Amino acid sequence: MKRIILPFLCLIFSLVASAQVRKTLSFDEGWKFYKGDVPGAEASSFDDNAWRSLAVPHDWSIEGPYDRANTTGRGGGYLPAGLGWYRKTFSVPAADAGKKTFIQFGGVMANSDVWINGHHLGRRPNGYVAFEYELTPHLKAGKNIIAVRADNAVQPAMRWYAGAGIYRHVRLVTTSPAYVKQYGHF
Repeated sequence: MKRIILPFLCLIFSLVASAQVRKTLSFDEGWKFYKGDVPGAEASSFDDNAWRSLAVPHDWSIEGPYDRANTTGRGGGYLPAGLGWYRKTFSVPAADAGKKTFIQFGGVMANSDVWINGHHLGRRPNGYVAFEYELTPHLKAGKNIIAVRADNAVQPAMRWYAGAGIYRHVRLVTTSPAYVKQYGHF
């Protein structure tokens, strides 16, 4: 009996393990960026064609200019502070219909707000902790737009250079409807 059950169980476990239940994609390429505040940039209809194209991780503060008059002071390297906007247009594959979709940010300095298709997902009050938002209820067939506002205007923020913008990697995660939450196991 054991000779039959053990190979059968091994076959079942290998089939379950090979089934892709979580897909993680790099979301670092194809962003648009604007240094400054832009009213309405969170809206899907906003025209960002004149914005700079780049990949993240990106720190707009380190691009300067260095100036003793900057509010970051000596500890912040006399680099500029303020606001910056990021936007990314993407499509969800038809094969992912009925699945859960999340965006994971490794870090956004400093106070960030995130929108999907004009819907505000949330605000993160600091830049040192990774975070995620579920996109599923707000995704559309075809074109979707993520907008991120990064605000490090309150200075001095600390005793050393903190940076500004989406300074760590971003990932798009797709799971089956039943899934283990990020950091949900220990």
